[in-house]
Amino acid sequence: MTTHTAMTSRLPLSLIKRPLIACLLAGAIILPTQARETSPSSPPPATEQVATLPAGVERGPSIEGVTEYRLENGLRVVLAPDASKASTTVNMTYLVGSRHENYGQTGMAHLLEHMLFRGTPSLRNALAEFSRRGLAANGTTNPDRTNYYATFATDPDTLDWYLRWQADVMVNALIDPDDLQAEMPVVRNEMERGENNPFQVLMQQMQASAFRWHNYGKSTIGARSDVENVDIGQLRAFYHEYYQPDNAILIVAGKFDVAQTLGVIADAFGAIPRPERQLPPEYTVEPTQDGERAVTLRRQGGTPLVAALYRAPALADPDFTALELGVDILSDTPSGRLYQQLVRENLASETFGFSATMRHPGYVFFGAVLEAGMDQDLALETLTGTLENLADTPLEEADLERSRNKWLTAWERNYANPSSLAASLSEAVSEGDWRLHFLRRDRVEAATLEEVQRVTSAWLTSNNRTSGRYIPTEAPKRAPTAAYPDISALLSDYTGREESAVVDMFDATPANIDAATQRDTVELPNGTLRLALLPKPTRGDRVEARLTLRFADAEALLGQRSVASAVASLLHHGTNDMSRQEIQDRYTQLRASVNVDGGGNTVAVTLSTIGENLPALIETVLHVLREANFPDEALTEYRNQMNTAIADMESQPGPLAARALARHDNPWPSDDIRYTPTFEEWRQEIQSLQPAALRNFHKKFYGAGLVDFSAVGEFDPKAVRSALEKSLQGWQQAPAYTRISDPYRPVKPETFLIDTPDKANAVLMSAMPLNLRDDDPRYPALVLANYLLGGSETSRLWTRVRVEEGLSYSVYSSVSVSSYEPSGTWSIYAIHGPENSSKLERVIEEEFTRVLTQGFTEEEVSEGIRSLLNYRKLGRTNDSTLASVWLRYLDNGRSFAWNAQQDEQIAALTADTVNTVLRELFQPDLFSTAIAADQAKQKEAGTQVE
Repeated sequence: MTTHTAMTSRLPLSLIKRPLIACLLAGAIILPTQARETSPSSPPPATEQVATLPAGVERGPSIEGVTEYRLENGLRVVLAPDASKASTTVNMTYLVGSRHENYGQTGMAHLLEHMLFRGTPSLRNALAEFSRRGLAANGTTNPDRTNYYATFATDPDTLDWYLRWQADVMVNALIDPDDLQAEMPVVRNEMERGENNPFQVLMQQMQASAFRWHNYGKSTIGARSDVENVDIGQLRAFYHEYYQPDNAILIVAGKFDVAQTLGVIADAFGAIPRPERQLPPEYTVEPTQDGERAVTLRRQGGTPLVAALYRAPALADPDFTALELGVDILSDTPSGRLYQQLVRENLASETFGFSATMRHPGYVFFGAVLEAGMDQDLALETLTGTLENLADTPLEEADLERSRNKWLTAWERNYANPSSLAASLSEAVSEGDWRLHFLRRDRVEAATLEEVQRVTSAWLTSNNRTSGRYIPTEAPKRAPTAAYPDISALLSDYTGREESAVVDMFDATPANIDAATQRDTVELPNGTLRLALLPKPTRGDRVEARLTLRFADAEALLGQRSVASAVASLLHHGTNDMSRQEIQDRYTQLRASVNVDGGGNTVAVTLSTIGENLPALIETVLHVLREANFPDEALTEYRNQMNTAIADMESQPGPLAARALARHDNPWPSDDIRYTPTFEEWRQEIQSLQPAALRNFHKKFYGAGLVDFSAVGEFDPKAVRSALEKSLQGWQQAPAYTRISDPYRPVKPETFLIDTPDKANAVLMSAMPLNLRDDDPRYPALVLANYLLGGSETSRLWTRVRVEEGLSYSVYSSVSVSSYEPSGTWSIYAIHGPENSSKLERVIEEEFTRVLTQGFTEEEVSEGIRSLLNYRKLGRTNDSTLASVWLRYLDNGRSFAWNAQQDEQIAALTADTVNTVLRELFQPDLFSTAIAADQAKQKEAGTQVE
């Protein structure tokens, strides 16, 4: 369950906090199972499948393959069939969010989202059942809506079951006092997680200052006092008021039979009566702002920030699209004016901006992350001055085209992915109507520079700003009065475009993936090119590709740890023929996204574009990899950004705990590429970097040598091969590659207690080494044992720690095992309140003892096998995942036959086998543990860990 703010995020990485990712989840995606057999023929278009609608169902508007239906009780149904991917997404959106809450009820919409998963009389633990059936499911709440969604490998029975669960929970949720008491610590834990993040707190306080009357000024997760003292009667009344068919929109996207699905929906939801109540009217209008407002936040830890929030029109307002493009132009990196005036001038390490997409008039937001010692006053003055000076320095046509192309590329990629499309339609519904998703694209295409200039200048004015300080001003220039668009009139004649052709389905079984993939090894004069090319139909003709360069060995890279990472990070800052902006513009022109991840002796590139552009994208990417020139100013910018990121990590519980464990298992000398430095050592390495060192590293190690490439989607394999061979021709051969080993080694167990003052949330991490490889006969049982212990919402740890004790919002275990050598790690992770650290440790230890003593039951093992195999099946429907898996298989000599073999072994497991492997490999006494928490709060609660 997640609390979402309504925004399109362009935040810098240093502001985004991610917990340790469970390795099992990655394994579950990487090791898919056999797919359910499907007909090889494509389904007919949606219009042919519903010639006769079920009784009580009316057809509504249809836009480009997306069609609305309506039941007599008011439920709206939006169907977006796409047979090209063997997965289905269902999204139930209720038009109720934090903006609908009354005095004393803040956080109620989000709390209700949690409570619905607690159950109905017929199903008491929805999350557990989702896990058993292999559904990737969750719910989110924002100011305008609450939604519940699930994605799963296409299966009519699973779709039928989930739709009927949605119908059940719409009217039969228990909202039980005991469940509320049990869930309360979990919600509080989620609340405290947000309180750990200074940026989130700053942004919420700025929203509160900007919106004095409208509920957009209230936090979606609510005030602690309201949440902790919520009245069960009011919560139930809130549920019965808003969770009704006439206030809900059901979205189904992906591969499914339209006629059959409509029949199930009519049967499941049709009996629910239309409510007699009338929803309360909304009449609060935030007055036009009449002067600068200021917020100052003082907290311990983190990095300096300056920000500016400007009130903005509602998403449906035509001016919003023009303003959104203006915001993107100003905040882009590196072409944006904020980047040019602050980062280039060494006034900030990063800049960002985004536009909040909201049903009522909302806001746009700009900010800058500073390195300690930078002048905050000067940075804020420069930021606001740059934004509010467009009359003197107008926007340019090239800026608009760049922003427009990026926006449309993201839209196209979103439209091609059923789960992303379902989420976007859900957001559009909450913003007024699902058809806005298509209308906004048309508006972006039609936007003119004059319109963008006029609207952006009108809204980015000092008297419409909330920032870090207040300055009185004579003759204030006020922003336009925001209006509420008449969306019905707006869309009355809108028909969209001609529906695109139905995409042929692809059978994503291991055998078919292997059969459809063209694998080859090409010996070039300067090295070896290994290929895995899987052409298949996709919506929007999208293709996902991966490129990897491998070179040298551990000895050759002594003392090069930070240099290797910096080189990979700065590749896109320019070549002798292309500037950083020209490289970015070329990617935008090709409707592509490119990401480089490098360190050690491997550089991995992720590519996403439309099929016809893939050869040109390959040529551009390889030009960048080959000809990068590392300008001096790029390194200065990199140092500032890394210093900011390191300073932020030094104050956060998660990074502190993770580094403590990594350094404990750290046998390498300090100049070895595998060594984990302290934060201070890392900072010194970054500061000591020199441009010449980066250029020398690139010149010495980057080359043809050993190159792996994979692609999955709509593309021409011959053109791709030709582009690769052409681009690699004549490039120097990289030093011979030897994989850097990471062998098993025993680690003495130890406990690390780390003080994180003034942090509301704490983190527990534990790790123990494993001495086996993933082709070990025990491996399938190990994977399932971990899944049952802490890898799912039915696992022992989840059930005890979260559901029964309410100690953690997120608790899991994970297993990571090498494919190359006997080496692995079993890990435990839990966030929690500092006052609960001691109890959390005790509960986890009790579960360890119980599982080793009693073992898993046959029923647990049987349900776990079914659930795990369903998740693996779902993972195989994702083109991006397939491309990444093929890259791994090119390196270790495997194919998807390995998946099928693993699935067969998992399916054959018994409780005796799983328990035997568990007791052999799982040794709680060998875990090292790090607990990062505010020890003063632990002492106050009398629960400090000794």
